[in-house]
Amino acid sequence: MRLLSVLATVSLVAHATAITSNRYRIIEHPDPIKREELQDVITWDEKSLYIHGERIMIFSGEFHPFRLPVPSLWLDIFQKVKALGMNTVSFYIDWAVLEGKPGEYSADGIFALDPFFNAAKQAGIYLIARHGPYINAEASGGGFPGWLQRLNATLRTKEPGYLVATNNYVSNVAKTIAGAQITNDGPVILYQPENEYTWSANGQTVPDGEYMQYIIDQARNAGIVVPMISNDAAPNGDDAPGSGTGAVDIYGHDAYFFGPTDCETPSIWPSNEFPTNYRALHDQQSPSTPYSLMEFQGGCWLPWGGTTYDNCASLMNSDYERVYYKNDFSFGVAILNIYMVTGGTNWGNLGYPQGYTSYDYAAAIKEDRTVTREKFSELKVIANFMKVSPSYLDAVPGYATSGIYTDTTELTVTPLTGNITLSSFYIVRHVDTTYTGLTTYRLKISTSTGNITVSQLGGTLSLNGRDSKVHVADYNISSANIVYSTAEIFTWKNFENNTVLVVYGGSGEHHEIEIQVPGNVATATVVEGPTSSVRMQTTSSSILLNWSVSSERLIVRVGSVDVYLLARNTVYNYWVPELLSSSDGPGFSSWKNTQNSIIVHGGYLVRTSYLQGNQLHITADLNATTALEVIGVPKAANSLYVNGREVSYEVDLNGILSTTVKYQEPQLNLPDLEKVGWKYIDSLPEIQDNYDDSAWPLANLTQTANNQNPLNTPTSLYGTDYGFNTGYLIYRGRFTANGNESTLMLHTQGGSAFGTSVWLNTSSIGAWTGSPTDADNTGSYTLPQLDAGKPYVLTVIVDQNGFEENGAVGSDSMKAPRGILDYELDGHNATDIAWKLTGNFGGEDYADRVRGPLNEGGLYAERQGWHQPSPPCGNWEDRSVTQGVMGAGVGFFTASFALDIPSGYDVPLAFSFANTTMPATAYRAQLYVNGYQFGKYINIMGPQVEFPVPEGILNYRGENWISVTLWSQEEGGAKVDGIKITAGTAVMTSYQDVELVDMPAWEQREGAY
Repeated sequence: MRLLSVLATVSLVAHATAITSNRYRIIEHPDPIKREELQDVITWDEKSLYIHGERIMIFSGEFHPFRLPVPSLWLDIFQKVKALGMNTVSFYIDWAVLEGKPGEYSADGIFALDPFFNAAKQAGIYLIARHGPYINAEASGGGFPGWLQRLNATLRTKEPGYLVATNNYVSNVAKTIAGAQITNDGPVILYQPENEYTWSANGQTVPDGEYMQYIIDQARNAGIVVPMISNDAAPNGDDAPGSGTGAVDIYGHDAYFFGPTDCETPSIWPSNEFPTNYRALHDQQSPSTPYSLMEFQGGCWLPWGGTTYDNCASLMNSDYERVYYKNDFSFGVAILNIYMVTGGTNWGNLGYPQGYTSYDYAAAIKEDRTVTREKFSELKVIANFMKVSPSYLDAVPGYATSGIYTDTTELTVTPLTGNITLSSFYIVRHVDTTYTGLTTYRLKISTSTGNITVSQLGGTLSLNGRDSKVHVADYNISSANIVYSTAEIFTWKNFENNTVLVVYGGSGEHHEIEIQVPGNVATATVVEGPTSSVRMQTTSSSILLNWSVSSERLIVRVGSVDVYLLARNTVYNYWVPELLSSSDGPGFSSWKNTQNSIIVHGGYLVRTSYLQGNQLHITADLNATTALEVIGVPKAANSLYVNGREVSYEVDLNGILSTTVKYQEPQLNLPDLEKVGWKYIDSLPEIQDNYDDSAWPLANLTQTANNQNPLNTPTSLYGTDYGFNTGYLIYRGRFTANGNESTLMLHTQGGSAFGTSVWLNTSSIGAWTGSPTDADNTGSYTLPQLDAGKPYVLTVIVDQNGFEENGAVGSDSMKAPRGILDYELDGHNATDIAWKLTGNFGGEDYADRVRGPLNEGGLYAERQGWHQPSPPCGNWEDRSVTQGVMGAGVGFFTASFALDIPSGYDVPLAFSFANTTMPATAYRAQLYVNGYQFGKYINIMGPQVEFPVPEGILNYRGENWISVTLWSQEEGGAKVDGIKITAGTAVMTSYQDVELVDMPAWEQREGAY
């Protein structure tokens, strides 16, 4: 069937057979009238969600499984999110990788969803499902598959052609999600039916209630019974409850303030980019639902030619988290999702044109899964406070004011006043959030004992620039009441014999806390640290503690409460794992599980803890020899196991158990990639005189199926019209010379940072080497004197750099074509050139069903499958990538090497390209590891030169194959100045062994040309 006619049968899409597996019971099409009876697990009011009847704050982080294609590593991410104190993960699903051809839905192997759901449940993490169909996400096409370019309908509207095209995908993916809902013993608690359905173009009406209702009904008909939540791209109130047809159950919106260019000067915060009116808008737009921020900026994507993610992480660092996240709390946010908590990788052409291979996003968990950024630790401190502060959800947000709660107008304070409980929260920040100086102040608060001005025992409070604090009043910890605390709370726990309260402040800051304990007030006693460091005063009903923060830990015992006074940098090394009665993993968040925890002072990462008989087990990752302390050891425990091994320990007078876990640095013998025996073969045989292109598809469609972009050429040269939706495109155009040709005009388009190269027969006639911002180029190529009557062949390579996103409804920007848009040859009609084209072998009938529809492009070596392990390279030339290729052309280089990374270590590995000495000839390289494309390097643009590859794609204890396609765009030729495999800090890990993903080796492809 001609690909153009596929759309004629698109109505059959909904009846296509789904290829999927699901261990959860499927709920079949519940009656909408009975849905409320079926679903009473997730309820809500204007303040928060309830899960199983318990009020809960949802503190979530975004994680995309398709950007980490190693299912056995998903639990690692979930455990790190759990260790942060967060309770939920929000996730996108990329339609483009699940339905690469209309009507063929496939969610197996690395794309399967059940392992993701199972890992979340094992870690005790709730999920917010966001399947699209449109996801944005800096993904190619915003998650839309390329074949939608052929759709004769406006995308994301109620036009029947678009709605029908979504049916197969949505019916399958929503049915799988439905099986994993909490109502079916799964982790999914919320469902988002559309994404950032906010902006419009070309006269489209947004929001469109009929359209929204259709996609909501799609989900309900597939078995979704959990609440529907939205993420308006701005706080506009679109589709909020009560707005009519298409309204969601819970309204939410997104919030982003910093852009990629801001990352170039990370010491400078943009002014006038701080939200102050979100609560007021919410009370107008959706007062009956909990205030929800479905995407709150946790980092940033970065463009070609820009800066690095480390710079971005320096901009949106721990200071940013303290100011911006705590400002969210001042609005009474009850569902907060940080986008991203971990980014991942745009492997295999997943990304959109403006972004490069890395999607690190400057997130708290880095692309290589390490947790070394200070923002990870700060997020952990913030999330753990919210985890033990259920009274926050009862508090009523007030207005931000300056000069009322403090004695200075430089600061603004937002009170959240207790309603049912007495607990109140005072969130303090600078009026000018960009200010970098220090402001001293006194705090005026209302408490159950009266109005108080703090500090009462002398000294002043202080707030550094780019900082924010949460002061509490009448904060109940069951065994005591914190009348007020200027020091911030990390966590508190009621143990069998005592209560532990952990508070902290910045180094050198002055703080004060007043504590009421039941019964007679005892004199406070310093049980660890110098007595002179704390000033204490006893009142008729409470104890006041007044101190300056230092690096030395202080513990003050007030009745049965041990108060730990810590510095912020010290509390960063504390963890609060839930204590379970088996090694199966923690349960989902509940107050019971939160309270059934221990406190561990333990360095790099503490994953889990559990009690097995009288054995206390802790699983932890170590990057150095670590002094481990356990606070709140249960009475039943009389032995300690760390990572499955019993360790000796001591117990001090305060009941703190301590041991030392030794770190042993592994011996890493990484291969020298410049000496691994590279093999080389030409990957542009198309320019040779004897090349046979008889098997190539003819570019013979006289009309395009792209209804937004009419043709400027006699036949379509748009890749998607012929089913080529990913990677490099190659064209061959034949004509007979008349001797009057002097120039060729060529208009090509591939998205930002794309490139084009052109050959006439075997000779290069020029290239567009690209720019970070230009999505298309019109080039004039000078021709030599041609012989009249002689046949000639033009060969053109176009870097198809992903499809544009489709954020504005009606823009159909995703349909911006890829390939040759126009051409003109001197002295010829356009019809004088007969074109053929190719892309990835098989197009939408892609050859590699394991690695998916986007992983490989149209280069000769890719079409042959030589980028897969064990290609037939025995007779190829011995040549290294550092020797490169001569002249303009494409070379393919491959080599094998072995790794022997010791078990029990998590070692981040990356492939690094040497920085090219400028000026340099332009080239483009693709990095394949065991058949998976894990890097796209453009030497004249960058900025990325290091490409992390996870274990599971890399075989850490066995053979690996690396391949590099090297496209030299200029006559001077090109070579990689250097390539090496590098290791980050090796972490002794308690994590399970990582399973290799399926990585089929090379086999002869039938019909490959």
